[in-house]
Amino acid sequence: MRVDLFEPGRDLAAVLAMCAAEGWPGWSDPGRVRRALGAAGCLALVALDGEETVGFAQILTDGVLTSYLALLVTAATHRRRGVARALADEAFARTGVGRMDLLADEDAHGFYRSMAHRRLPGFRVFDGYRGGHLEA
Repeated sequence: MRVDLFEPGRDLAAVLAMCAAEGWPGWSDPGRVRRALGAAGCLALVALDGEETVGFAQILTDGVLTSYLALLVTAATHRRRGVARALADEAFARTGVGRMDLLADEDAHGFYRSMAHRRLPGFRVFDGYRGGHLEA
């Protein structure tokens, strides 16, 4: 397995399939996903098992001090094989920063606890919603 930069022609279909498997409808439009992963300040990495794209990460960074791990996904067929760890390690190597902030679903907490970390509370806010808790 190797980690490489996202290449739309090689990786886009697999990235869309992994997002669909996670139930992420916002990541279903090929044009939007291509633009998101190619945007300024975005580092998009993929994990390749031979020629098969089996994981990807989207990192938002200034390349100096700050990075945010926006997405980290491994294909169900390749979980618990070091794919996510390899993507995270490569994200640190390519950004040159010493820390990454992130939000994670409860089922991913064990993975992130296995890394050097400091747990902080966080919020995900939505445009146009005011007051209280939003179920989503």
